[in-house]
Amino acid sequence: MGAEVVIEGLTKSFGKQTIWRDVTLTLPPGEVSAMLGPSGTGKSVFLKSMIGLLKPDRGRCVINGVDIVTCSEHKLYEIRKLFGVLFQDGALFGSMNLYDNVAFPLREHTKKSETEIRRIVLEKLDMTGLNGADKKLPGEISGGMRKRAGLARALVLDPEIILVDEPDSGLDPVRTTYISQLFLDVNAQIDATFLIVTHNINLARTVPDNLGMLFRKELVMFGPREVLLTSEEPVVKQFLNGKMQGPIGMSEEKDSAQMAAEQAMFDAGHHAGGVEDITGVPPQMQTTPGVQTRMGAVRRKDRVMEIMHRLPPAAQESIIESLSPEEQRHYGVRPHRGQPQQVGARPQGDGVPNQHHGQLPADQVARIPGGGQPPRPGTHRMPPPRDNGPGGR
Repeated sequence: MGAEVVIEGLTKSFGKQTIWRDVTLTLPPGEVSAMLGPSGTGKSVFLKSMIGLLKPDRGRCVINGVDIVTCSEHKLYEIRKLFGVLFQDGALFGSMNLYDNVAFPLREHTKKSETEIRRIVLEKLDMTGLNGADKKLPGEISGGMRKRAGLARALVLDPEIILVDEPDSGLDPVRTTYISQLFLDVNAQIDATFLIVTHNINLARTVPDNLGMLFRKELVMFGPREVLLTSEEPVVKQFLNGKMQGPIGMSEEKDSAQMAAEQAMFDAGHHAGGVEDITGVPPQMQTTPGVQTRMGAVRRKDRVMEIMHRLPPAAQESIIESLSPEEQRHYGVRPHRGQPQQVGARPQGDGVPNQHHGQLPADQVARIPGGGQPPRPGTHRMPPPRDNGPGGR
């Protein structure tokens, strides 16, 4: 399984300009997470800080017990071998063919023979759909192929953590969907921990297991996709619908006068733009037929069901309706639109649990109807889906 990444109080600035501050979250091991946010909020800076290319001002980033913010250069070099990185433009060497580009990390960081290197490179090229393209130069192939070649290179060291920076950059929507499908298939096969930085709404809604959002130099929320997709947090809701209506403006934040003027405009019938409002939890992309079930998705749904009693009734109902009939029977829940779904005793207050770490004390775990004692974290297992095709549930 991929490595867990624990980030605590991470802060980064350039001179007097703070990029983000006090970011705290845990990337669950073996799951696909995405970091969202308007352009210029420091999403790419966050990735570079995670891998030690940029040094944060303060805070911790702990991987396998090593804090990469304070560790030695030698230790950081070793920890970086756990990472695979897919940069925005693929970052391929233009003078090398695809074979040599993908082989580069193996030649740089290992003592493997050329025979072994060839076996690994061809395996990764085949995994990313580039079989037979190994002799081509980056300038001779399409942007989508360069992305896949960059992913093949990111995979050759069998990383436990894969960082992806703006995978839709330079790609049309169809190719973006194909590369997203590839991420899920790779995650199913190697159970690596993914973090994707993006502002692509469709990708954010349908691909990751967990979502986070940066805005106004802060981490607004981070947690399972079901929690953010049903959230009434104005910033999250506006971003996921791509509308002008809300606190995000052209210069990131609007003042009260601008919000009032825009609201009057919308009340008068002016369209707020964006995609059509979607309520509930959109179906998550599944692995390609024939690829095994993603265990990261299984673990995430188990975790969501354990915390669901802390969510608002409308969010609970949307989550239950997103489950297949088999999953509803497995978890002992059923849709009951119009009345709050009883998934266990609700604690005092309506606050959503801290989603940064995705874990709850045993006394806060939901009691599933008819299930007796609360399930121990990680023991409540979702049944394999019947339909494993794209767009299935």
